[in-house]
Amino acid sequence: MGANIEGVIRILLADDEAMIRAGVRAILASDPSLEVVAEAADGRQAVDLAISHRPDVALLDIRMPRLDGLAAAAELRRAAPGVAVVMLTTFGEDDYIAKALDVGAGGFLLKSGDPRELIAGIHAVAEGAAYLSPKVAHRVITQLSGGRMARGAEARDRVESLTDREREVLALLGAGLSNAEIARRLHIVEGTVKAYVSAILTRLDVRNRVQAAIIAYEAGLVA
Repeated sequence: MGANIEGVIRILLADDEAMIRAGVRAILASDPSLEVVAEAADGRQAVDLAISHRPDVALLDIRMPRLDGLAAAAELRRAAPGVAVVMLTTFGEDDYIAKALDVGAGGFLLKSGDPRELIAGIHAVAEGAAYLSPKVAHRVITQLSGGRMARGAEARDRVESLTDREREVLALLGAGLSNAEIARRLHIVEGTVKAYVSAILTRLDVRNRVQAAIIAYEAGLVA
């Protein structure tokens, strides 16, 4: 996705605690390129508002009534695939991280993190990149390092199905670059990068950029 024609990233904010929403809204208001266009107090309302407002990014708390953030993200992937999802939570357990990535979330942020991480994460995901807060990224990398040798051969086999250019794009994607950054690095237009990324996700049989980045890491394309 990305910012709209005015250059403003439109955000849906969903959290069942009004004080949390107010705090997050205040942080986002410090960046003039971010605009909260709708707020939801539960997951079901979040899905409905995302479908009607079509924001660039849906910022979802994981634990919400009626429909939790993970279920809401899964519904949005089907009903509004153009809406990028960032999960926001106080919980850093590994199972939440894995589930969030599995339902297609492009970002995972902890409420205890630096407010600058929130703004950086919103921008990254809106621009087509993936973003994990440093604490979450450390957990993921630690898990991957523990079994990297066992998974490396499988990952390399999967990457072998890609063309040379697709592997090049995958490596940059795995390094955390957005579509625009990859386009500049490879001296191609952003639309071509999007086509490459779509083909890569299909060939690797993964749902999102984060899962593709993990394969790039396991295959040794990313240090």
